[in-house]
Amino acid sequence: MKINRIAQVGALAAVAALALAGCASNEGGSDSSSAPEGGLSGNLVGGGASSQEVAVQAWTAGLQATNSDLTIDYDPAGSGTGRESFQAGAVGFAGSDRAFKTDEIEAGPFDACVEGSDLVEIPAYISPIAIVFNLEGIDSLNLDPATLAGIFTGTITAWDDPAIVALNEGVDLPSSAINAVHRSDKSGTTGNFTDYLSATAESEWTYGSVEEWPISGGEAAQGTSGVISAVEGGQGTIGYADASRAGSLGTVAIQVGDDFVSYSPEAAAAIVDASPEEEGRAATDIAIELDRATAEAGTYPIVLVSYLIGCAEYTDSATAELVKGFFSYAVSEEGQTAAADAAGSAPISDTLREQVNTAIEAIK
Repeated sequence: MKINRIAQVGALAAVAALALAGCASNEGGSDSSSAPEGGLSGNLVGGGASSQEVAVQAWTAGLQATNSDLTIDYDPAGSGTGRESFQAGAVGFAGSDRAFKTDEIEAGPFDACVEGSDLVEIPAYISPIAIVFNLEGIDSLNLDPATLAGIFTGTITAWDDPAIVALNEGVDLPSSAINAVHRSDKSGTTGNFTDYLSATAESEWTYGSVEEWPISGGEAAQGTSGVISAVEGGQGTIGYADASRAGSLGTVAIQVGDDFVSYSPEAAAAIVDASPEEEGRAATDIAIELDRATAEAGTYPIVLVSYLIGCAEYTDSATAELVKGFFSYAVSEEGQTAAADAAGSAPISDTLREQVNTAIEAIK
């Protein structure tokens, strides 16, 4: 699914109408899948993952339809910046393309939280990371993990390299140079992409799972928008970005087992459902341990699970109320549908929704 900016604007307008229609149906009560009712007012400030930007806009529009005195300001400055701002108490919640690591939680501090409070980390946005490219006349390519790693490490430098040709029979590949574009900022999208390479092509990718690009060379770009602009603006370019921003660029089908799987919300959701949770965390801290090397049919392994992060107990009760309302709307069926329509994300399963709603209920 490819969503352009015009479609996103239209989708956001539809969100407000959906929320108004849903309000009447929820007047008699609510269940674990319903959006929260009105009554929220004030200003909630958040920041972090640029991958969530369109989804946060959809959630904001939908929630404001029944809470006209509520404003939500979200700065899509990147996952690392969002987590740092949350730790410093500069924002009420963070969006992040990974959960805090357990040693980071132990080290703290988290200035918005009551001392000793657990974190609430909920997987609210599931999306494939698309490998996007710009080659005239070519809309799709097949790549396996080793070849993809070779492109981004710089050992494969031309589009007609034998490794690429062998995977794309019948495609007229040019002899032009490959210009690989990576994120210049600390990024959860980079973390998820390098985690995939580390799990599936460890001989070719020896840099581990990292959020800051570890190799000199190639082209660096700030944020998701920067990567997309750089790939769109050149010929022979290739990069990685949240699939909601792929637009009209060419995209890569990734080898999984014996098949090549194109990105889709359904394939992204499939790998999340097939993956376990990380152990050793609080009940409100729901972190998914993605099985990147799966050979299960129909799964797309380059996926990000982006989290909404808050405190179980806030120092400010007004912030707690707004965060609780926003998180509840984001994971509701209505909120997940709004994000899927606007950003092409994969709605969370009913089983996962029940679990994250229990975590959200703990916020105070």
